[in-house]
Amino acid sequence: MNRFHQKIILPVIILAFAFIFAFIRTVQASGPDSGYDQQPTLAIPTVTGTATGPYVIVVSDPDEQINVRSGPGTDYPKIGVLLNRQQAPALGRLPGGTWVKIAYVGTEGGIGWVYAPLTQVYGELPIVEAPPTPTPRVTPTIDPTLASQFVVNVPATRMPTLTPPPQLVIPTFPAENVTTGTGGLPMGFVITGLAVLGFFGLILSLLRRR
Repeated sequence: MNRFHQKIILPVIILAFAFIFAFIRTVQASGPDSGYDQQPTLAIPTVTGTATGPYVIVVSDPDEQINVRSGPGTDYPKIGVLLNRQQAPALGRLPGGTWVKIAYVGTEGGIGWVYAPLTQVYGELPIVEAPPTPTPRVTPTIDPTLASQFVVNVPATRMPTLTPPPQLVIPTFPAENVTTGTGGLPMGFVITGLAVLGFFGLILSLLRRR
């Protein structure tokens, strides 16, 4: 090996050792003993499988949902809904089996009831008693004494009385006798006679000129 090769190999070996040393330092810095990553101090929960036990599955129409009530019956208020094919843990059923008691998170006590014919029950369910019927809502009443203070009595408006007008009296005038200077002859007869006389006079004047 000549001196030229020795000059090339020596820097390559030095660079290789430097790269390996830097890589080791990087791995140590990112390890569990490094101070850059904060390690959790609490236990991390692990995902487990579905707990075994009785459960129900909703079998209503695909576009429908069923009501979850606080008790077995429509007299109890609705506290939520379950969608079609949704699953819920079953806790018990009524003696007749028409309503099923389920675990429903987010409500008081985490308990709800669903109508059994709209679900499919898997597993044996114990017989449970229904909770007390909810107290009916009190219909508010109005104190008549208090209400009378806000009633305003408007007096009836008196309609004006109309006095009929006096009867209209149309005056009558006696017919006047029209007299003419022709001795009582009608004016039309006089005019017609004069016209006839004039016509004859015109004819006589024409005959004389011949």
